[in-house]
Amino acid sequence: MHREPPVWVGSVHGREVRRRTLDGCVNALRRLASDDALLIEVTPDVVGVSEAATILGWDRRRVATYVSRGAFPEPIAALASGRVWRREDVEAFGRDRVRRKGRRIAR
Repeated sequence: MHREPPVWVGSVHGREVRRRTLDGCVNALRRLASDDALLIEVTPDVVGVSEAATILGWDRRRVATYVSRGAFPEPIAALASGRVWRREDVEAFGRDRVRRKGRRIAR
């Protein structure tokens, strides 16, 4: 199961379901699985520096500065192409900054 904003997408028995909420998607998958065991694997949305900058309304250099200062969320992985974070961690970081600084983040 994964998120394709604005919906959650999952499949069981070769049938795909799309729902607005995580719970709605899980419930639809359970109905399709009926009595079969259902294993749900949720793949988190991940973002790199460019996407994080877009989410926060910053440029890439500012994100890099916060990362180097240790003032940014911990990445979930460091790949050859760069670090990646969970989208929800970056969004929460942005909301926290807004609350503390009174600034808006880009959507």
